[in-house]
Amino acid sequence: MVDGPHSPPRPTGLSLVATLRLGLFQACLGCLAVIFSGLLNRVMLTELGLPGLLVGSALAFEQIVAPSRVLFGQISDSYPLARRHRVPYVLVGTALFCGLAVLSVPLIFAVGRLQQQGDQPALAFGVAGLFGLFALYGLAISLATTPYLALVIDRTTETERPRAVGVIWCMLTVGIVVGAILISVSLRSLDQIRDPQLLEATLRAFMARVALVVMALTVVATLGMEPASEPSDLLAARPREDGVTLAQAWALIRSSRQVLIFFSFLILFTLALFLQDPVLESYGAQVFGMPIAATAQLNAFWGVGTLVGLLLAGVWIVPALGKLPTARLGCQLIVLSLLLLLLSGLTASVAALKVVMVLFGLAAGIGTNSALCLMLDLTLPQVAGTFVGVWGLAQALSRALGKVIGGGLYDLGHLLSKGHAIPALSGSYPTYALVLGVELLVAIGALLMLKRVNVHQFREDTGRSLARVLTAEWQ
Repeated sequence: MVDGPHSPPRPTGLSLVATLRLGLFQACLGCLAVIFSGLLNRVMLTELGLPGLLVGSALAFEQIVAPSRVLFGQISDSYPLARRHRVPYVLVGTALFCGLAVLSVPLIFAVGRLQQQGDQPALAFGVAGLFGLFALYGLAISLATTPYLALVIDRTTETERPRAVGVIWCMLTVGIVVGAILISVSLRSLDQIRDPQLLEATLRAFMARVALVVMALTVVATLGMEPASEPSDLLAARPREDGVTLAQAWALIRSSRQVLIFFSFLILFTLALFLQDPVLESYGAQVFGMPIAATAQLNAFWGVGTLVGLLLAGVWIVPALGKLPTARLGCQLIVLSLLLLLLSGLTASVAALKVVMVLFGLAAGIGTNSALCLMLDLTLPQVAGTFVGVWGLAQALSRALGKVIGGGLYDLGHLLSKGHAIPALSGSYPTYALVLGVELLVAIGALLMLKRVNVHQFREDTGRSLARVLTAEWQ
């Protein structure tokens, strides 16, 4: 087998302590995800009254730049910084997205003020700036996360990987829970407050503190995790005639039908988990009457369920059933959870909503663990960074679609309810029922697509394709 641009070192394995330390970075991502997809989302929709499609589209720009993940993976494979292929890229990306996170708060409130003033030319520039900021934020996230996942592959063997994935994604969920608790505790004073100036000042200070902690924890998580390459390895890492270029990587991806099938499954699976993301906290606010601190807790309930699901899948379910059957079970439970989430709005019971969010998290944890193990197993070591970029692309595209579609469906449902075009659609609930109903159909589609995934065929196809692509380049 011919080595690619970056021949990964022989995996040295990760102790539990080292895995937990590496997982601190994932915990930071989980905390920021709650703030962006939950807190800022709700503020834009409910407190500032921005259109759902605008909010969803702005947040989607973080994911629209997802094709950069493939490029960043290729760069990480081929061009070391400070004699390392992974950690320096993680640190640079983290510094960038922390700075952009702090800048996002004043820009969001500036757009809110421009909408209130009705200054259309200035509003157009403000919205363009908001879209651009979220796009840059997404680029920084891609720059950090793609080499990070490749580092996990570099440091683990195939047998060790399920445990490492389970622990690291548990840390992601811990970050979600901690982020939700931080929001609930730090911003409890904002309950029932609608003054945009007070909201902005408090959120700016909160975001600045979070950014400093995230940067510090990322340094702790990655310091010493990647040994420096020897000079001979650095020479070998430069682009060579026998290296796998980005064009060759894309040729490899297009040559396998199984890659397309798994790519499609990841899009539908992630969409089934996150299509409600743009409206969940507003769902709690408008249908269940919950304040900001209380709706933030919904992410904590979801996170606790996800944490339990990840642990159950990694320790018991995946070893007992296998990765594909566990992924099917996770998809089935997601379908059930979405149905219950849809029905809970009919009762407007906060207690019922919290229970459903725990069950939804449990289903998400089981499905995510098995899907991630499949994803890493279906990654060729010779082009680990590039393949991780491709899988990240699938997930990012689906999250972008989820934000845009979720925001668009919210606006459509709101328009139908507000205009009373259909009497049965009056009130707040039908708006959210439309979003959740579509998400339920997507989850069923993911389950059907998973039935077409064949791991053995995938490995055979991609192995032959890699040899064919490299041979064609030599001729």
